[in-house]
Amino acid sequence: MKIDRWTRRATLLLAGLAVLLSGCTTYVTTQVTAFSDWSGSDATRTYAFTRAANQQSNLELSTYERLVANELATHSFRQVDSAQARYLVGLSYGIRSDMVTVSEPVYYNPWPAPYWGWGRPFDPWGPWGGFPATYVNQSYPIFTHLLGIRITERATGKEVYNVTARNSGGESSLVRAMPYLARSALADFPLGNGVVHTVKIPVDRNGGASNEIAATGAAPAAAPAPASGAKIVQ
Repeated sequence: MKIDRWTRRATLLLAGLAVLLSGCTTYVTTQVTAFSDWSGSDATRTYAFTRAANQQSNLELSTYERLVANELATHSFRQVDSAQARYLVGLSYGIRSDMVTVSEPVYYNPWPAPYWGWGRPFDPWGPWGGFPATYVNQSYPIFTHLLGIRITERATGKEVYNVTARNSGGESSLVRAMPYLARSALADFPLGNGVVHTVKIPVDRNGGASNEIAATGAAPAAAPAPASGAKIVQ
C-alpha cells in the first residue's frame, strides 16, 4: 500500500506537469546586429530591392523580399520603381548545419516490475529513489539561419543601414525560419550604430510567428528609443 500511495502521487504530479507545460509559450530567439548612419524621414522612405545579375529570376529571393517588404511597410517604407526610389535594399541569406554533443544523465533502476520504473531499465524517477546517474553523450544537429539587410542611397551609393539577424536551432528549413529573421532584423528600426540585441518572438498555435515581439540585450552604443511593440532590457 505504500507503493500504491507513491504511485498515485507520481501520477498526480505528472498530470500537474502536463497542465503547466500546456500553457508554456515557445519562443524563437534571434540575435540582431546593426550598423547605422540613418537620418531618413518618413516622407523619404521610398525604396526598391536591388539584386545581382545572376539573381534576377530567383524565386527564393523573391519570397524573402516579400517578407522583408511587409516588415519595412510597418516603418513607413513604400516600395516604388527603382528609378523613383531614394533607397536600394539588398538581401543576403544562408543556412549552416553543425553537430553538437551534450552529456545527458541516465538513471538505472534495479527494481523489477511492478515496482519503480514498471520494468524499464532507464527510469525517470531514478533521482527520487536515490540511484546514482550515469552520463551518456548524445549528438544532435543544429542549424544556424542568417539574414542580412543592407540599405543604401540610390543616388550616392552610400550605405546608411546594415543589419544582420541570426538564430540557431533544430529547424532545418531556412524558409520556415525567415519570417522570424525578417521581423527580428527590423524590430525597433532604426537601431543605433553598433547595437547588438536579442529579439524573442513567440510561436503561435499554428507554428507561425506571433505579432508579439520582446527584445532583450545590451547595446555597446546609445540606442534610440524602442518601438511601442518591443521591449528592450539593457
